[in-house]
Amino acid sequence: MEIPYKIYLSEEELPRQWYNVRADMKTKPAPLLNPGTGQPVTLEEMSQIFCTELARQELDNDTPYIDIPKEILDFYRMYRPSPLVRAYFLEKALGTPAKIYYKFEGNNTSGSHKLNSAIAQAYYAKQQGLKGVTTEPGAGQWGTALSMACAYFDLDCRVFMVKCSYEQKPFRREVMRTYGANVTPSPSETTEVGRKILAEFPGTTGSLGCAISEAVEAAVSTEGYRYVLGSVLSQVLLHQSVIGLETMAACDKYGIVPDVIIGCAGGGSNLGGLISPFMGRKLRGEADYQIVAVEPASCPSLTRGRYAYDFCDTGKVCPLAKMYTLGSGFIPSPNHAGGLRYHGMSSVLSELYDEGLMEARSVEQTAVFEAATQFARIEGTLPAPESSHAIRAAIDEALRCKETGEEKTILFGLTGTGYFDMVAYQKFNDGQMSDYIPTDDELAAGFDKLPKV
Repeated sequence: MEIPYKIYLSEEELPRQWYNVRADMKTKPAPLLNPGTGQPVTLEEMSQIFCTELARQELDNDTPYIDIPKEILDFYRMYRPSPLVRAYFLEKALGTPAKIYYKFEGNNTSGSHKLNSAIAQAYYAKQQGLKGVTTEPGAGQWGTALSMACAYFDLDCRVFMVKCSYEQKPFRREVMRTYGANVTPSPSETTEVGRKILAEFPGTTGSLGCAISEAVEAAVSTEGYRYVLGSVLSQVLLHQSVIGLETMAACDKYGIVPDVIIGCAGGGSNLGGLISPFMGRKLRGEADYQIVAVEPASCPSLTRGRYAYDFCDTGKVCPLAKMYTLGSGFIPSPNHAGGLRYHGMSSVLSELYDEGLMEARSVEQTAVFEAATQFARIEGTLPAPESSHAIRAAIDEALRCKETGEEKTILFGLTGTGYFDMVAYQKFNDGQMSDYIPTDDELAAGFDKLPKV
């Protein structure tokens, strides 16, 4: 069967349920712990920070499929189903016998996959009768998506944006403001935890851990507000499973059987969403896939982190999660141009990685942008720096197939577009981009401060 350049499912084939991979995991992710008591957090405790229904989803390890509310499905129809693309031009340019496919999630105004969960979280906040939500983005995609979703449901949106990204990506910031969001560079003087972090780390350019602390404080101290998060949490992987469900349906429709599935990994939302249904088949013994997480060498939580309980935020106000972590105080080098700057990894993905069900690779920034530029020139889409980590690994895999003659089928996630990342592209084009890899001693300092659990 001739495979189209772009495979679109019909609206009737849009998934009506999210898939919860935890239901098929023999060993469940370790529970979130209350840092005060050391006991698993309860629904009541979670509901003080998150919307109640989202807290239920976070704690649900057993329900395999959860219905997608009609209001969310109606919104999804604006831009979903998204295309599965055969990278014919890239295959030809590489001279590889491999077949390369990518799931493209940049075909909406936010420019990324983040909208899949943003609209769900805004919906549940509206259903609960809340006034607004607080959040933090690392590179800005999540803040953009959430500001769109909040505008749709007439909710106030308060964004604490990592200072490094706030300064590097002014246009991403302005899109958020255009949709009505209030955007504050983090760490800031507007919260107690922000002032504390600035006192301890003067002049810091921030991290996701810092911004999370500020957003949580703002939520719990303001009546009618809750905190929402764009990655890491199990509820987010649940919402993002729409990516993998669509991808699997398109593959099944055309008889495509991926050998290698690749996704960029920061907190885990994109990777978890893409691989969850395929991992479900793997867990049930129905199929097998090589699944690869690709992370930046400057923030290598899987490849060089510790699997341990740690705070989810730098200010240590959030629950403890068992995950691969570099330590909640780890702050990536400011030269790191993309997102993927979280100190830890999703508890779901951490458990799957620890069991050997997926592998991880780290790649340096200049190699990532070399792949991004190559892809843009050949395939015609300017990729986000985050997505380009997966592109780098996919190209490397295809070149290995060229050397060995293997005709593998490679599938990767193209999480979004890079049109708000031009400062990073400019640095690369001007030869001003550098690589930074933390030393063992730098990482050890973070490990030494892990909580004793």
